[in-house]
Amino acid sequence: MKVTNEFLIPFIGLKLGKHQFEFEIKKTFFEKFDYHEYEDCDIKVNVVLEKKTTMLELAFKHKGTVHVPCDLTNEMFDLPIKGKIKLVVQFGEEFNNDNEELLILPHGEHQLDISQYIYEMIVLSVPLKRVHPGIKDGTLQTESLETLSKLAVNEHKTENKQEENTDPRWDKLKQLLTDK
Repeated sequence: MKVTNEFLIPFIGLKLGKHQFEFEIKKTFFEKFDYHEYEDCDIKVNVVLEKKTTMLELAFKHKGTVHVPCDLTNEMFDLPIKGKIKLVVQFGEEFNNDNEELLILPHGEHQLDISQYIYEMIVLSVPLKRVHPGIKDGTLQTESLETLSKLAVNEHKTENKQEENTDPRWDKLKQLLTDK
């Protein structure tokens, strides 16, 4: 991933207090990370940076949709997603991002690249099993489902025809079972 200026926050010139940043995430954002799971996406990310004397606190929120295939029918649909994370930035001797909620920047740094945190927040908010909402409520109409329903109806009709063409001797035996 190459660093772009769009996701760099220069915090050195900011006053103490809260500062708000908004980002619009499209498919090109994920292409920079070489991540091709989504056909398209439209996500709004809101970042609130609170600058304090010795540290920074960042609150990330996102809401939007990703265009993905359904895992059951392979039909494309817009999956709504939302999520939030918090990040604390402190200053120390050397860079350390081992903890997912704490980032240590070396003294003298003047900007922060938040693209990796936005990427992880969005990818982790998408469920592992993606099911089209039309399947859940039964309103999904596709060519493959129509073909399957026609085949299912034909099987049912052939079973009924076979029952009608039974030997009359067996019908008498079946009456014995039902005449209890």
